[in-house]
Amino acid sequence: MLNITIIDIIDIVLVAIILYQLYRLIRGTAALSIFIGIFIIYMFWLIVKALNMELISALMGQVIGVGVIALIIVFQQEVRRFLLVIGNRYMNRRRFSFGKIFAGEEEKGSPREAEEIVRAAESMASKKIGALIVLGRKSSLDIYSEGGERIDAIISAGLIETIFFKNSPLHDGAVLIEDGKIFAARCPLPITDSVNLPARLGMRHRAAIGISEHTDALVIVVSEESGRISVAEGGEIRENISPNELRQILLREKI
Repeated sequence: MLNITIIDIIDIVLVAIILYQLYRLIRGTAALSIFIGIFIIYMFWLIVKALNMELISALMGQVIGVGVIALIIVFQQEVRRFLLVIGNRYMNRRRFSFGKIFAGEEEKGSPREAEEIVRAAESMASKKIGALIVLGRKSSLDIYSEGGERIDAIISAGLIETIFFKNSPLHDGAVLIEDGKIFAARCPLPITDSVNLPARLGMRHRAAIGISEHTDALVIVVSEESGRISVAEGGEIRENISPNELRQILLREKI
């Protein structure tokens, strides 16, 4: 007779939540097939253990023991993303901030900075000038500035447009904005490894999704081909954003 306690129920629920979160992180990537294969092997091992098939159970146990190390190596990016999701979800400034506890008031963004970014995006979209703008939140963007040029300038629409002008030496790569300043330009970004993206999305969009998978940044993309504005966040992208929608997003996020 089964003796199920409240601890057993909690255990099952927690495992289900972890597996679901892992699925969300790796769906649409090549890692999903690898994960399914490993899961099938693990379930087979549990079955042979339950049937007391000692020889194959011992063999499978050794394989799985070594496989844990291989699992960490294969899924290192997914593990990183999983930890980032947990940290960003519960430490996001919209929900929690040590500054709010000690300062006693909510952090405020600058409407002027948001307006400058929107003006730049709208202008570049109308001229079909490609752009990639990364707006930092909690995750530090400093590591992604190493391959670019440090600027440390006040945010202005004119400066952003000048950087992305096609004849500018800084137009390739991304502009990084953090703590109310444009602190770097021409920065290379990690490309997403998702295999389910539409073919119409170019390298800028894939880089935007990639950096949003590695950090909690909000990323603005202006398409050079269509002139459309897109916003990437949390590994997902929203296309064809109007300037007014972009303004509302920036003001809501206090960026």
